[in-house]
Amino acid sequence: MTLSRPRRSARLPVSSRSRRGGFVVVAVLWIMMALATVASIASVYVAQSATALSLVDAPAESDALITAALELTALQLSSRAVTPVPTRGGFAFRLGRADLRVEYVAEAARIDLNGAGKGLLAGLFASLGAPPEAAEAHAERIIGWRKRLKPAAEAEEREHYRAAGLAYGPRQMHFDSVDELWLVPGLPPGLVQRALPLVTVYTGANVVNILDAPPEIMAALPGMTPLRLADFLSRRAVPGVEPKDLLEVLGPRQVGAGVGAAGGGGDVYRVRMRVAFADGRRQSPEVVVKLGGGRAPYTVLSWRDDIDPVTGTARLPGETR
Repeated sequence: MTLSRPRRSARLPVSSRSRRGGFVVVAVLWIMMALATVASIASVYVAQSATALSLVDAPAESDALITAALELTALQLSSRAVTPVPTRGGFAFRLGRADLRVEYVAEAARIDLNGAGKGLLAGLFASLGAPPEAAEAHAERIIGWRKRLKPAAEAEEREHYRAAGLAYGPRQMHFDSVDELWLVPGLPPGLVQRALPLVTVYTGANVVNILDAPPEIMAALPGMTPLRLADFLSRRAVPGVEPKDLLEVLGPRQVGAGVGAAGGGGDVYRVRMRVAFADGRRQSPEVVVKLGGGRAPYTVLSWRDDIDPVTGTARLPGETR
């Protein structure tokens, strides 16, 4: 009789099974810790990316809000239901995470540096505090800058630039921007700063719209007296006053005065916005647009992202007022 050998059990001893199970548990714990670390790093990365993306998107968000405001302005001014077309107005709305207040006024309420005559330009500087003789000289320098002169007059005009120590002469072309006033010799910086919110280069008009012109511009009209100016401003403040009545106050021979779009530039508007974002940011953009003239409802002539609400001039980077 042959006895068979007993088979060895395939199962490991209890101690061996415990050691292997411990290794598995430790491995799993290490994997879980690694995954947790990766998840933590990923969450930080996503958060930082989201922050960076929000900063990148801020200008795009701002541009979209400004564009929406311009389109609503063009819609109001282009509506055939409104007759005559208003020379000023405003509205407010909320879009996305921002509140906007919009004000617009026809650019014809400003004095055009390219179209105004010497008397109106001199009157502007006089109304801003320049002595009469200096105001006349400033007006002559502006005309010398924008106009092509005869050789003798050009040589005389260039002499003013050499006397001021400037390496350039008069441009002898129309102003492309009101900021070119800084390049005209003889104009004090303070005077230029006060004049910038009152002038334009976009209408080409030789008159101003008296319905909306500020007191400083009304005071610039040739022959204007303080008494007549006070009478005009008080009558203009009466609701529903007729434009023809205001012209009568100034008299039939008043140079430089127009009503509404008279003299040109009636389709050019300056649009100011006050944008308040949900995160506390504030922005005060100002855009000059020309209505119609093509497939688009308007054409942007000037765009400034941050305008001081008090002076109406562009803020310098980092400047607070």
